[in-house]
Amino acid sequence: MKRFFLLSLIACVTVLTSCKNDILYSQFHSISSNNWHVDSIVHFDYTIADTTHYYNMQIYIRHTERYPYQNIWLYLGDSTSVDSMNVYLADERGKWYGDSNNGFIEVAVPFGKHLHFADTGTYHLAIQHGMRDSVLRGVTEVGLELSKE
Repeated sequence: MKRFFLLSLIACVTVLTSCKNDILYSQFHSISSNNWHVDSIVHFDYTIADTTHYYNMQIYIRHTERYPYQNIWLYLGDSTSVDSMNVYLADERGKWYGDSNNGFIEVAVPFGKHLHFADTGTYHLAIQHGMRDSVLRGVTEVGLELSKE
């Protein structure tokens, strides 16, 4: 009986620890007064020390229920290119996607899966909103998370 319990415990610990990705970088930037100005660009600098692994990257948008739209357009860029991304924050009936807690909603969006970095060093990512409003109300934070596969 002790042996069965011990083997079960080892199996559970192994399963739980093997499912967890190694988070290498996680950073959130607060948006002043929950009003994201179109000229306010959020910058992230992260370091890659190991080029033998593959990585996953997620963008996080945290907002309040005051956010007026169903989606948000983002411009994401580094020193060599800029990409745009349309992120849906709510369904067509206005039900928010993501995790909600006390009027704050967090949506995680995969930005890159199975990424490979050819060189070690510091990388830069800039994020700017691309909505028509020059001041976008209700956005509280923008985040970036990088993890090993």
